[in-house]
Amino acid sequence: MPTNQAEKDLERQIGIVLRIGVMIAVVVMILGFACYLINGAKTGLPDNQFPRQLAQIVHGSYHFQAGAIMMLGLFLLILTPVLRIIASIYAFTKIKDWRYAGITLAVFIILLVAMFIGQH
Repeated sequence: MPTNQAEKDLERQIGIVLRIGVMIAVVVMILGFACYLINGAKTGLPDNQFPRQLAQIVHGSYHFQAGAIMMLGLFLLILTPVLRIIASIYAFTKIKDWRYAGITLAVFIILLVAMFIGQH
C-alpha cells in the first residue's frame, strides 16, 4: 500500500502506461480488422494465413496486410504487461525499494528467458 504521494503518483503513472498500451493495441486491431473486411475477408498473405514471426508482422504491417496489422495489435497487447514490469522496475528503484525492484527484475529476466526458449 502506498505510504506517500510519490508512491501514489508512480502507481498512477504505471496504470496510465497499461491503459495507453491497451488502447493503442485495440486501435491497431480494429484498423487491421477493418482492412480485413475491406479486402473481402483476406489477410493479404498466401493461403489467407496470419504471420507468426515478428519480422513478418512488421513487414506485413508496413505493406498494410490486414492479417499482419491484426497480429501487430495482438503483439502490442501482449507487450503491455511487459512494459508494466519495466515501469515497475523504474518505480521501485526511484523510491529506493530495492527488494521489490530485485523481485521485479527477476520476473523480467524469467520472462525474457521464457520468450527466448519459446522461440526455439
